[in-house]
Amino acid sequence: MREILGRRRSLRAWAQLQGRRLRGRSGRYNRRSPMRSTALTAATEWQWPVVPGAALASPGTRGSSVACACPDPECVVPGAHPFEPVLLAATSDTTMVRWWWENRPDAPVILATGGTAPCALSLPAVAGARALATFDRTGVRVGPVIATPTRFSVLVEPYALEELGELLYAQDRVPSSLRFHGDGGYVALPGSLTGAGKVRWEREPERGDEGRPWLPRMETLLDVLVAESAATPDTGSRLAY
Repeated sequence: MREILGRRRSLRAWAQLQGRRLRGRSGRYNRRSPMRSTALTAATEWQWPVVPGAALASPGTRGSSVACACPDPECVVPGAHPFEPVLLAATSDTTMVRWWWENRPDAPVILATGGTAPCALSLPAVAGARALATFDRTGVRVGPVIATPTRFSVLVEPYALEELGELLYAQDRVPSSLRFHGDGGYVALPGSLTGAGKVRWEREPERGDEGRPWLPRMETLLDVLVAESAATPDTGSRLAY
């Protein structure tokens, strides 16, 4: 009888150990996923619409050092764009967001820009660092800034396309290295792993009204961002986030 009870205890302990291992591997049971926490903070606390990113395939899968999990062998933003579901599915619904990242705990978090969500202006990392130094020196308040090793993305209040057009028309020249993420655009949020490296906060969000991050208006930053982007050599048309 003791031998039988001992075997039962051993089997129970083994089953519990396997259950813990499975929960650690399976997104459905993984409650400590950093990306799940990021997605829920953005959606629930900040009311930002998010969607899972495409993620990265195994390095070297398609003859390159980093490959995207999407079907495009020439993908220029590996892991840093939506795939399934598409961008239009982006939502701040807590139930949907929780379900997505419980099933895909390591998926990048993609913010759908525009509408009531933040817009963004992105520029080469070197130009972005110089722009932030200029803002600090002149006392201009800057909101959240997202960074990868190659680019900075400055989050701003939502703006209309007409407003953007008027502001750009007043500029002598707008370099192609400065890109605008408004309605229909997106950026990867910090913690996401992309082909350009891990996304991080260069400037952490500061608490604003109703607990949401404070955002500057685009026109307060545009002149400096244009000038610094123009002073930085453009690497060409292939995006590198």
